[in-house]
Amino acid sequence: MRAAASRPAAILFDCDGVLADSEALAAMVVAEELTERGWPVSPEECQHIFLGRAVPDMMPIIEQRFGPVPDDWPARMSRRLTERMARDVVPVPGAKAAVAALRAAGMTLACASNSSRAELSAKLGRLDLAAAFEGRVFSFEDVDRPKPYPDIYRAAALSCGAAPEDCVVVEDSLPGIRAGRAAGCRVLALVWDMPEAMLRAQGAEPFRHMDELPGLLGVG
Repeated sequence: MRAAASRPAAILFDCDGVLADSEALAAMVVAEELTERGWPVSPEECQHIFLGRAVPDMMPIIEQRFGPVPDDWPARMSRRLTERMARDVVPVPGAKAAVAALRAAGMTLACASNSSRAELSAKLGRLDLAAAFEGRVFSFEDVDRPKPYPDIYRAAALSCGAAPEDCVVVEDSLPGIRAGRAAGCRVLALVWDMPEAMLRAQGAEPFRHMDELPGLLGVG
């Protein structure tokens, strides 16, 4: 990993798997929903299939693998996820301390997620992180196209008064990494289950723990 050459204009955070330790919880909720519909599937399989995807983008995959779902399924799934996140989500280890350190250093932060507005608000509220972004919080519902398209990171950079190429994106999923790189941002990727070589091949710089993030951004 290289050190930051200069202080970024803004740090653009993904939420799930970066701030909120929510990927496994979300996969469990989706697995429960599909199993109740008569399509038994494990949380582990759901996490592998749907990691980083917006709920509407899950529909064609579900219909291809299992069968048709009602048109209102995305809204119902989002409500179910929102309720579960508001009650049970926990922070990624080191995430809150990293955000606090960056804020203390005067860095401008935004959050850009493929979650719905309601689900994203529930997670940031539960984690007491909403204030850190001072209203610069973006859902897939706020842009024309979700990740892996660059729209959401371009919007987040604009909200910070910065050019995307002067921003750093903090991600953990392939759709998110692709979105950040397509927007022109430097991307730091928190390593979970994906090999570092795969993350590097997508143009990201892997790191292992959120405690490392401030140092990678020249803070502390």
